Amino acid sequence: MNQPGFVVSLVAGGVAGASVDLILFPLDTIKTRLQSPQGFERAGGFRGIYAGVPSTAIGSFPNAAAFFLTYEYVKWFLHIDSSSYWMPVKHMLAASAGEVVACLIRVPSEVVKQRAQVSASSRTFQIFSNILHEEGIQGLYRGYKSTVLREIPFSLVQFPLWEYLKALWSWRQDHAVDSWQSAVCGAFAGWVQHCEWERVLCLARGLEVTGVHRVVRWCLPSNGSNQPGRFHLSGCL
Repeated sequence: MNQPGFVVSLVAGGVAGASVDLILFPLDTIKTRLQSPQGFERAGGFRGIYAGVPSTAIGSFPNAAAFFLTYEYVKWFLHIDSSSYWMPVKHMLAASAGEVVACLIRVPSEVVKQRAQVSASSRTFQIFSNILHEEGIQGLYRGYKSTVLREIPFSLVQFPLWEYLKALWSWRQDHAVDSWQSAVCGAFAGWVQHCEWERVLCLARGLEVTGVHRVVRWCLPSNGSNQPGRFHLSGCL
């Protein structure tokens, strides 16, 4: 098996990740403020929707580059034949390893970014300095475990599905998929893994990285009915 172009994976993944993060940054800001325990308006409302963008601009490229570099390397390292039934497992392991490595860069960037988004009056560098001064390096990695636990299950679904759809499309048309076809496959795979409990985990992690601790509990109905349980946020700890 030939060694893949790791430099291509690094640069392409970094550029793609940075582009997406910067384009969608205002939507991310609005989402973070809607999830803020202090309320949407007090968190900044629609004002300063690019608050924290320097953190994203700095962290997006190395974050995405680290993921795809690790993903491609692990796929190459495992040496599993494309016709093997173990192929999805290879993609799962590669995606999981990529998330673990990428989160080492992503989490500090997310911590600074989200705190800037709910406190638009503070500068990004000032927030970064305050975290280091008051909480140390551990403060920058607040929410690391929950982020990894959130990202890995989604990657276990998204990337094997993405690779399968590309292989299926390539087989149907008897040649490798084009870039736009790969994008369509990725979009569909990403849509599949976005389900209701992802939003719960996003909310839990958002509360954690912004410095607010709450407990997410699965509550069963107390009246003995067959209605499904619900996630609830308890009071601050």
